[in-house]
Amino acid sequence: MFPGPAFRTSRKLNSRDRSRHRRWLRLCVGAAVLLLVGFLLYRGISRYEADEIVASFYQIPIYRFLAAGAFAAASYACLTGFDFLAIRYVGRSVPYWYVAMTSFSSLSLGHNIGFAALSSGAIRYRLYARYGLSASEIARIIVFCGVTVGLGLMVLGGTALCFQPALAAEITGASRSAAIAIGLTSLASAAIYVVACGSIRRSFSVLNVTLRLPSLRLAAGQLLIGPLNFALVAGCLHQALLGVGDMPYLGVAAVYVLANVATLVSHVPGGLGVIEGVVLHFVPGASVIGALILFRLVYFLVPLMLGGLVLAISELFTRPRGKDRRRQS
Repeated sequence: MFPGPAFRTSRKLNSRDRSRHRRWLRLCVGAAVLLLVGFLLYRGISRYEADEIVASFYQIPIYRFLAAGAFAAASYACLTGFDFLAIRYVGRSVPYWYVAMTSFSSLSLGHNIGFAALSSGAIRYRLYARYGLSASEIARIIVFCGVTVGLGLMVLGGTALCFQPALAAEITGASRSAAIAIGLTSLASAAIYVVACGSIRRSFSVLNVTLRLPSLRLAAGQLLIGPLNFALVAGCLHQALLGVGDMPYLGVAAVYVLANVATLVSHVPGGLGVIEGVVLHFVPGASVIGALILFRLVYFLVPLMLGGLVLAISELFTRPRGKDRRRQS
């Protein structure tokens, strides 16, 4: 028995209603993203006086400004590699442009919202789920990216502690020998992780999520791209600080790693005040404030505006992938 015309018309109307509701939902989410970005920008800028911001541009040579921007752009490009490797880890095939969009929008907002693992993870979940990835796959992507961040901190921090033991001793409050020991332990831990990835192939479960160590090739990629990202961010801060004084790169990198660890522990949005406080403690002087404003503008606020715009546009114009595409790849 075939459905009559009234039944078919009812189904068509219901389909139109659902489509209309989804369109309004996307509009509301897009508007909410733009409002959130506006609030975060206000919070990031309002703590500075207008004359401080203007003075920071006049104080620092334009080529330092451009160099800091280049390092920031390179860092965000590097961060897309975190997600690119994570997608390979879960065995899915997602176009690089979509991975890059997801990575940039989630991290540019996550850096400013605070609780980066949760905030950027929520945005990752929404965008990857829209492409057809399952919840368990997205959870593994988030864990993989988190491990890559940890490797980056261990390798760059360990290197800075070993090559700048005097500054490291002042930063950590430990002796020079203890600072070197901490640095060597960090580097050894990263090496042990890579060796384990090459030798352990069994899976294990954490919070109902089945995980396995990545292949040796992926682990080598993590070991390369994790420290590279933090080195690029430290390079951005270094270029900003060079605009007001002569400072060694490894010293700036050591200070930045400490500030970043403090940010992760405190969950302060964008490290607001934490990064400045740590840097000002070890690099005192009123002239440094302009460089820190420049760094926050280039690495946090400009990407926040761009990432919020990208996310809002994706909410308005990117349609979810149907179930029939979820098992592609």
